Amino acid sequence: MRKRKVSVSKRKASKPVAGSTLASASVTAFDSPKNIVRFIGVSLAGGKSDKACVAVLEYYPENNKIFLSRLFEKIKSDEKISGDLKIHELILQNAETLKYVAFDTPWNLPNCITCKLKCPGYENCHVPHIEWMWRHQEDRLKKKRPKKLFTPYTQRAVEMYFSTELEEVFHLHHAMGANTAPLMARASFIRKRLSEVECIEAFPKLSLWRMGKALNLMKSQISDHRAAFGGDESRAQFIKALNDNNIAFIYHQDAKNMVENNHAFEAFMCGMTAFLKYKNLTEKRPKGFPKEEDWIDFPIDGLKIKDLIA
Repeated sequence: MRKRKVSVSKRKASKPVAGSTLASASVTAFDSPKNIVRFIGVSLAGGKSDKACVAVLEYYPENNKIFLSRLFEKIKSDEKISGDLKIHELILQNAETLKYVAFDTPWNLPNCITCKLKCPGYENCHVPHIEWMWRHQEDRLKKKRPKKLFTPYTQRAVEMYFSTELEEVFHLHHAMGANTAPLMARASFIRKRLSEVECIEAFPKLSLWRMGKALNLMKSQISDHRAAFGGDESRAQFIKALNDNNIAFIYHQDAKNMVENNHAFEAFMCGMTAFLKYKNLTEKRPKGFPKEEDWIDFPIDGLKIKDLIA
């Protein structure tokens, strides 16, 4: 399948951008039979870059088959049409049969920022998620002295959880950190117009890790798919394992594009995470985790190949 580029109809001066639609010559509306369940993975980049990618996955329950049906790379803004609108319209094209949209970045501000209570400082705060963070900090002190105190106005409980409570250490950028804050703002802007679809957050690195273990890949093959040297080989080995085990159908050209483009690969991994959530194969919130805090979906521990094809 050839690489797809996204374009939208030109914006007329007398009409707002919100009224534009995707040009049928470039992106045709997808078929919507009732026996198809769709999932969309979105890997965002800065609003002024051309790195954002969208993957559309189709699941056929009767045949128990999952397909990567569409892969849109390098979605960028034109003179009059934003890349944000293009992503939004790609999602809405599939709204009728769409189960989940999975983003690789948060879209909510940390709760500490949006809290409307009189602030006593987080040293004296008794809001549930702050108390959870303090308990987590104290548990870490018993094992290893942390170098820095947490900052609830930049990070979330889930980021702290991922760094200590899983089988490996997974470091997430803080939601309001320098690397993630611009992406969070963009995701929030796109998300607020998607009231008709359910959105989830995914972490491609952890999804790759858990799925890679299920596929019996070595740790070295799934530990760093983003690496400048060896990352492409890691992505290629994972895609080959999916194909060898008849788990997902991927067109040859799309597989090639995902090996060459990490953002395209991560959009696909977000879509696969959404599929696993649909199959009840993602981790639930742990007991005691703050209910008001965001949660990131990722595959269950001990995932098996039979789970992926059953």
